[in-house]
Amino acid sequence: MRNEIEIKELVKEKYGEIAKGSGSCCGPTSCCGSTENKIAGYTIMQDEYDHLQGYVADADLGLGCGLPTEHAGIKEGNTVVDLGSGAGNDVFVARAIVGDTGKVIGIDMTEEMIAKANRNNQKLGYKNVEFKLGDIENMPLENSIADVVVSNCVLNLVPDKQKAFAEIHRILKTGGHFCVSDIVIKGNLPENLKKSAEMYAGCVAGAIQQDEYLKIIEEHGFENAEIKKTKVIGMPDEVLKEYLSDDEIKQYRGSGVGIFSITVTATKTK
Repeated sequence: MRNEIEIKELVKEKYGEIAKGSGSCCGPTSCCGSTENKIAGYTIMQDEYDHLQGYVADADLGLGCGLPTEHAGIKEGNTVVDLGSGAGNDVFVARAIVGDTGKVIGIDMTEEMIAKANRNNQKLGYKNVEFKLGDIENMPLENSIADVVVSNCVLNLVPDKQKAFAEIHRILKTGGHFCVSDIVIKGNLPENLKKSAEMYAGCVAGAIQQDEYLKIIEEHGFENAEIKKTKVIGMPDEVLKEYLSDDEIKQYRGSGVGIFSITVTATKTK
């Protein structure tokens, strides 16, 4: 069992490689394995962004599992914080909504991602966009700074989700809310899937049960939690065969156990 420090270092390493272009979460040199898996496997997590105002192709690394900005209720003039901002994909979409009077801050723990996001922003020339190197469990932000917090397929990679949601609550203004897309599990995944450190960096094995996820949200003072969207992550046999035997795949398919992308919102009322 890896400890929290080892897990964070693994995630940093993988996403640093992605930022430098030496692999992707779903690419040929990464956690997902072969090139065929890139086509048949984990790209099914990603939702298309290119129809959204503010979309920047160079910032879209295909690492998300939803469209949190579509359900976030962001308004012109808001201050928005994006957790695990990567190359800036959701930040730039949020910037198109908040306009010149708002502000968008991206937080990422990977230096290479921060550098890539800053290069993208330099091309765009936004003065009210900022990217900060930091840990979601200990954000480099003051209390009650954000109207809205968004995140896309990142919190499941954080070892201590209790601390993550405590930090989200801390940085939100009273009356503010979050909207995150994330990976959760229903039922018990086969042990071979859970043990794979590579899968962890690929957004699956770090996920927790949906009921537990919602309970953590409630325990940290959020109210009116609502799942806005649910999507089944149906991994094809070509991917499962890297981790499971044929018999185990049959059992998995018929068990009702599943991996899901959910987009959930909740409000800080006090």
